[in-house]
Amino acid sequence: MKIPINIPAIDKEEIREVNKVLSEKSLTSASFNGGKQVQQFEKLLSKFVKSKFAVAVNSGTAALQASLYAIDIKPGDEVLVPSFTFVATANSVKSVGAKPVFVDILKSNYTIDPSDLKKKITRRTKAIIPVHLYGHMAYMDEILEIAKKKHIKIIEDASQSLGSKLRNKHSGTFSHLGCFSMYAGKVITSGEGGAVITNNKKLFEKLKQIRNHGLSKNNLTTRFGLNLRISEISAAIGKIQMRKLPHLLNQRRKNAKALTEILEHSDIILPEPRKNEIVNWYLYTIAMKSRDNAMKKLNASGIAARVYYSPPVHKTPYYKTRLHLANTEWAASHVMSLPVHPNVRNQDLVRMKNILLGRN
Repeated sequence: MKIPINIPAIDKEEIREVNKVLSEKSLTSASFNGGKQVQQFEKLLSKFVKSKFAVAVNSGTAALQASLYAIDIKPGDEVLVPSFTFVATANSVKSVGAKPVFVDILKSNYTIDPSDLKKKITRRTKAIIPVHLYGHMAYMDEILEIAKKKHIKIIEDASQSLGSKLRNKHSGTFSHLGCFSMYAGKVITSGEGGAVITNNKKLFEKLKQIRNHGLSKNNLTTRFGLNLRISEISAAIGKIQMRKLPHLLNQRRKNAKALTEILEHSDIILPEPRKNEIVNWYLYTIAMKSRDNAMKKLNASGIAARVYYSPPVHKTPYYKTRLHLANTEWAASHVMSLPVHPNVRNQDLVRMKNILLGRN
């Protein structure tokens, strides 16, 4: 049996809800508040993460773009981002005319390094986008302290971390804006989709305009905006997925716990949540010397282990720089992600262990 790295947990409930939207022929809405399905999805998301507001958009990238526009990032501004992440984090900064400045990561959980972050701040630095990578929470206490002293705004890229918490506080809620992705491979999906959460009413109102061509409640263009709207079909899928989310997270945590228990006495570097951290286990990411060889064996066995962010963003052809980020480059050559989604069975985990430990 082939085991994909991630797979959407779609069944009859989502199909029934999509068919309902199709039968009503209300596929999208350009209203200020969005359509019925969009509003229901937003309410479920904000309730889950305990934020006052949520604004659904058509991708995680759109969530980042909208957030940057909402905090008035302008051409020439600098935004600090990790290089060890999906390219969308940097692309969103470029898309608003600003400059992404690449920061190294910590080896402990592959999130942005607060000490290197501090060194990269200049008078042009206007924002920081920490990424909660693989579901692991960035060191938000340290980042918030740095940002407060320097009067820098923070947008959390929580695309991979829906359901992750630190001290019982959800990812995306540590700063004014948190961005999520509902891409097909995430812990829940709406097909393509994303959302921004906030407790700030002014930002909430701005975001609703930005996602809909800058139109106000009176249908007047009062600020810059784009078509970042999510369809009613996508929102309907997302709504059902939100209801399933606690169960899906529980299954991922069970699989991650089991995988840790069977690998913990090996020389493989395993992911380790911090004290008071709950990880959503979007991906179970390990580090090892013979990474590439192990991945080939896993793939040949039908287990879709994947290497992400190699090369890291600052080494890609478009962004290529001479910048040396030691931990980022180490991670790019050593880490590998394993599937722990709800469709992974105990025998699959044992198969992974046997291959990784050379017992196959």
